[in-house]
Amino acid sequence: MEKSLLLQELPESSWPRERLLRTGEKHLSDQELLAIILRNGSRQQNVMELAGTILRTFPSLYELKQATVQELQQFKGIGETRAIELKAMMEFGYRINCALQPKMGRVQSSLSLGQQLISELKDYQQEHLVAFFLNTKNEIISQKTLFIGSLNQSIAHPREIFREAVRISAARVVLGHNHPSGNPIPSQNDLEFTERVRECGEMMGIELLDHIITGETKYFSLREEKYLK
Repeated sequence: MEKSLLLQELPESSWPRERLLRTGEKHLSDQELLAIILRNGSRQQNVMELAGTILRTFPSLYELKQATVQELQQFKGIGETRAIELKAMMEFGYRINCALQPKMGRVQSSLSLGQQLISELKDYQQEHLVAFFLNTKNEIISQKTLFIGSLNQSIAHPREIFREAVRISAARVVLGHNHPSGNPIPSQNDLEFTERVRECGEMMGIELLDHIITGETKYFSLREEKYLK
């Protein structure tokens, strides 16, 4: 009912929300994006017409960004609450645009990362699989615990690792997990899992840089020990 009232002059395939779901936000015009943000129009104009009127009044997005709450209220269908929401949306968009990808230090060596993992994982009584996601400069852009429990194929799966890697556009991955026994020597499961991850990463163009296994005071790097090349 709401859609036919607000967008009565448009075919369903042209409704902005449906177009965003079908084609993605980058294919929408400024008018369509603004219409989605506005949600509805007024008795005089449907939401697309209202968005068009606003954009004609402020010919550039810069001018729209500078508009005051009072200036936005000149349009029928935009009261104080909606004008405040628009100003908040524009400021939030500006802050997102200025945001930088977080960096958590650069991976200098397996030694430094192994020592860090010993400190972080030594007191756990279950195995924890941790992934470090790196950019092309080997800077850590994310660290995430992916699995807790025995590192076997039914629990740990490469798709979980690479789903996150793709999501944040990581170029490389370093895995780390602990052996609660205190002995960091890899098991056959560890080696098979590492090889599966390496093969998957190779197909996707995301390098498995290392897999570090920690005990209570020592670590085992599969790259240092030539299991990974």
